[in-house]
Amino acid sequence: MRFLWVFAHPEPRSLNASLMRDALSTLDGLGHETRTSDLYAMKWKAVVDADDFGGEPGDGERLFVGAAQEHAYASGALSEDIRSELDKLAWADVVVLHFPLWWFGPPAILKGWLDRVLVQGVGFGVKDGAGRTRRYGDGGLAGKRALIVTSVGARPSGFGPRGIHGSLDEVLFPLLHGTFWYTGMAPLAPFVVYGADRHTPAEYARTAAALRARLRALPTAEPLHYHREDGGDYDEDLVLRSGLAPGRTGLGIHRAAGPSGAREAVRPPAAPRPPRRAGSA
Repeated sequence: MRFLWVFAHPEPRSLNASLMRDALSTLDGLGHETRTSDLYAMKWKAVVDADDFGGEPGDGERLFVGAAQEHAYASGALSEDIRSELDKLAWADVVVLHFPLWWFGPPAILKGWLDRVLVQGVGFGVKDGAGRTRRYGDGGLAGKRALIVTSVGARPSGFGPRGIHGSLDEVLFPLLHGTFWYTGMAPLAPFVVYGADRHTPAEYARTAAALRARLRALPTAEPLHYHREDGGDYDEDLVLRSGLAPGRTGLGIHRAAGPSGAREAVRPPAAPRPPRRAGSA
């Protein structure tokens, strides 16, 4: 398989950077092909602007980002850095987003990668032959698999079903459902490292071994199951039909019946600790 590893951490000596090196070595040893986008090392531009599409719109026209993206994509006018990432994305069978969880989301540089690379005509606004918009289980990236590798400073219980930080499945919902599933990619259960800023060398060895095992199993791993937009589960107003998850509301109702794909979590040894922040450097 062909893996695109998109990495967002500013420190090459960090736990996350070490995990990425171990992961890429593992994939190479398993016979997979890999390409990387180390966003901080690349000094990736995180903001969308008119330069992405060849400069300012002419004749005093205002910039409509989606339309400008699609036109520039179709005409080959996207900036070179975006075209390079789109080539990697088209090449990949599996997309890995690897980042520390900061303020309950990815670092801004990774959000900027998503904003600039998942252009209209690829990431959204993709139509089928009948003019129907393809999304949520279908889309321009259908057929690919997608994995989050992330670290948090908090203990596992804080991200549990009743934890103060909220369920991590729901914290990551914008990526799992709103990015991966929306574009048609099959989201895999995230690989989460808890207590990351307290890892000892022994704990790191255990974490790295767990990630290697996860990567070995990835080609046949069951993805998370969400309801498809085109499967009849939503009404004409895009509301989940009442017969599905009856009496329930919230993000969890969009998970469909099927194997749960429980999170792969790496936990530090239990020990009394002072309260810590939710994110991890």
